[in-house]
Amino acid sequence: MTGAKMIVEALKKEGVEVIFGYPGGAVIDIYDELYKTPEIKHVLVRHEQGAAHAADGYARSTGKVGVALVTSGPGATNTVTGIATAYMDSIPIVVLTGQVPTKLIGNDAFQEVDITGITRPITKHNFLVKKIEDLPKILKAAFYIAKTGRPGPVLVDLPKDIQQAKGEFNYPEEIKLRSYNPVYEPHIKQIEKAYTLLEQAERPVLMLGGGVIASNASEEAVKLAEKLNLPVVMTLMGLGAFPGEHYQALGMLGMHGTYYANMAVANCDVLLAVGARFDDRVTGKVDAFAPGAKIIHIDIDPTSIQKNVKVDVPIVADCKRALTRLLEVTKLVGRPKKYWKERFKDWWEQIDIWKKRYPLSYKEDPNYIKPQFVIEKLYELTKGEAIVATEVGQNQMWTALFYKFKYPRTLITSGGLGTMGFGFPASIGAQMGNPEKLVIDIAGDGSIQMNIQELATAMEQKLPIKIIILNNGYLGMVRQWQELFYGKRYSAVKFNVLPDFVKLAEAYGAVGIRITRPEEVEPTLKKILSMNTLVILDVHIAPEEGVFPMVPAGKATTEMILV
Repeated sequence: MTGAKMIVEALKKEGVEVIFGYPGGAVIDIYDELYKTPEIKHVLVRHEQGAAHAADGYARSTGKVGVALVTSGPGATNTVTGIATAYMDSIPIVVLTGQVPTKLIGNDAFQEVDITGITRPITKHNFLVKKIEDLPKILKAAFYIAKTGRPGPVLVDLPKDIQQAKGEFNYPEEIKLRSYNPVYEPHIKQIEKAYTLLEQAERPVLMLGGGVIASNASEEAVKLAEKLNLPVVMTLMGLGAFPGEHYQALGMLGMHGTYYANMAVANCDVLLAVGARFDDRVTGKVDAFAPGAKIIHIDIDPTSIQKNVKVDVPIVADCKRALTRLLEVTKLVGRPKKYWKERFKDWWEQIDIWKKRYPLSYKEDPNYIKPQFVIEKLYELTKGEAIVATEVGQNQMWTALFYKFKYPRTLITSGGLGTMGFGFPASIGAQMGNPEKLVIDIAGDGSIQMNIQELATAMEQKLPIKIIILNNGYLGMVRQWQELFYGKRYSAVKFNVLPDFVKLAEAYGAVGIRITRPEEVEPTLKKILSMNTLVILDVHIAPEEGVFPMVPAGKATTEMILV
């Protein structure tokens, strides 16, 4: 069969049900095969960045591999931001790019670009297919690499002559790569060391990151926390790994973390970190991060351990399997729940003091809609059952703090790269993967404009996504920094021209609604949540509202600005 047919057959064998793409001359043969393959749903985006983000949102919300298909040259380079976003957050996507015929590679042919060279630093692996007989094995390897170990994006560059060439389609059932062997099972001695530290602890904290969600280990994390009576903090990527309204949940830690989460970590004596990479937004000043703690670090990626902070008990393993083994050890020891409750009683009393001293709060104003109030009401009305995508900036942090995520895979957000314009196309992918669920994109008036062309995609697919724009007329997070640290010199952050989002929604055939007063929030949210169509809700919020708590760059996480 032709290479193009092999590609489509491989997608079928991998169980791919939907792909996001944009056609062009270098992939026209693949599109011709897709035309004959109704069992694979193709979603025509309006920009290739949208395809990468939609594949990413699909992967985050379903746990499956997301797939994007684009043409060569500018089609391929337009995916770079989406690939980097997936790479930083360890999201499994496969990006198929067209390429000029092999004989023309290196000749500066029309729409030629070295996309494997460009994306080498931001993919888990990438391939340029040079022989038709290698194609089936490469496609199998691409999906295998993307979804195993620490997940991540894989790019396969497909020259046009390879797509048109004919060969035998021998698709491997399994694949083994000599230089790639992820370690899944934890070393039992390290698990025992971890348990010993927890036994000796007086002020322990359990820290959950995105790896807990990636490995489907939330159930084990909850069991361990409840059995050992551990306070639980989460990174931005870990939100939803532990129920946000659970008594033991202290919320997010780090630069915009809760006061009590940051204080608990700063004062703990044992920190059990699971599936987190200790990035700078979590640690603040590294020397002052959990200074008196023994740190246990579970991660499937050995390069993440000892990278940013010194670790006392490293455990290289899949999070789910490591937590399962740790639970087995706790059962063997046989300590009752009452033992752990009594043991950490003083620690919990201290945490409760911190909670009472500086709870998450904001000042109400009868003249302005407060964004925190909008998020709180949204959580109340959805009962935490929605999938919530965010853009990046203040809207993202308000959501992380005030929407109490109950389940894994319900927060779809760009953590590591911080990609403005991510949320809306990602919500398209999430809605395609979860057609029965309510999907909401919480956006800023800056971020939403970066991929707003995907309104056409969402309407074409009849996706009832709810877009809530927290509109303050600024690039809000940059404005906040300029207010706090640059003497209110607001340089290039004020939007003097903004579209009429209501009219824009109507131009695409969607529903647009604008609100400006606090009393409009609840009835309008109820109204849009009941509508079975795409809605843009333009919420005019207090223009200079900030995100607090906030840790200034380079400071310790205990040095929070609280108001």
